[in-house]
Amino acid sequence: MTSFTALRVHSPEKNHTEARFEPLDVDALSPGEVVVRVAWTGINYKDALAVTGKGRILKGFPKVPGIDLAGHVESSSDPRYQPGDAVLVTGCNIGEVYDGGYAEVARVAADSIIRKPDGLTLRETMAIGTAGFTAAFALRRMLENHQAPEMGPIAVTGPTGGVGSVAIDLFKRAGFTVHAITGKAGKADDYLQALGADEVVSRQSLAVGSKPLESAVWGGAVDNLGGDTLAMLTRTVKPWGNIASIGLAQSHELTTTVMPFILRGVSLLGIHSVECPRAWREDIWAKLAGAWKPRVLDRIVTREIALKDLPAACEDLIAGTVTGRTLVRVSGAE
Repeated sequence: MTSFTALRVHSPEKNHTEARFEPLDVDALSPGEVVVRVAWTGINYKDALAVTGKGRILKGFPKVPGIDLAGHVESSSDPRYQPGDAVLVTGCNIGEVYDGGYAEVARVAADSIIRKPDGLTLRETMAIGTAGFTAAFALRRMLENHQAPEMGPIAVTGPTGGVGSVAIDLFKRAGFTVHAITGKAGKADDYLQALGADEVVSRQSLAVGSKPLESAVWGGAVDNLGGDTLAMLTRTVKPWGNIASIGLAQSHELTTTVMPFILRGVSLLGIHSVECPRAWREDIWAKLAGAWKPRVLDRIVTREIALKDLPAACEDLIAGTVTGRTLVRVSGAE
């Protein structure tokens, strides 16, 4: 196989990284049974941290970032996959421990691969991407723990990001009332309402107090922020409600009490999509191609860029100027 272009992150000195495009061949990539010609990928918050060097995401250098990809199999030593098969990978430590999707070609472990489900194009799988898969994982876990629409509205924090945007769509489709809690109220209202948010709530104007238990407002929540916002949710979710903890865009710390858990029966559900069991992963993707397929992907995907534009787009995401999902066209098939 001839060489191909990849965005690779180097660490020429301690605590300093550089991302640059360079030609590679397959032997330079992490080991794996399947070689995939990448058609599409996307930008997640982790990816932006890795490319810009603003977060310690990559485990070892040099490394190709990109925690998801979709494309066609070029070669495989695993009999489950044949050349030409349309496949996708989300999580499974690609773009962190192993080389990821920010390249024209990827080599991945066979067990990390999901066949493209009927009902989705390759482009749509990456419009959903790791962000949308994570939102769907949250919905699955909350439904399994008896979350129901009659319990009250679902609060979604960080709703203009990829996870939050898809979460609004998914929970609305599942019959829930959705409140989008955002620091961009007034600037993103039209976008959030177009996704299905029933109410846009300004995070800055919330008067939530500091007592261990405050007035119960929401039936449950999907939290992308952590920190004080997650602590607030523990105090304000109604009895037996679930909080899906997904991100730490505000802080990795959580200061709360046991009161919401022992007096209201609130459940804090950790959503770790990277190492989601394969059977769960297959089930969630089947649902995303069917009953859970987001209805407003055309609105959630706000930008489509070429591989060469990745570094600048990652800077934009870190700067907080991006709404929705950014798709990266690599070869652009399907």
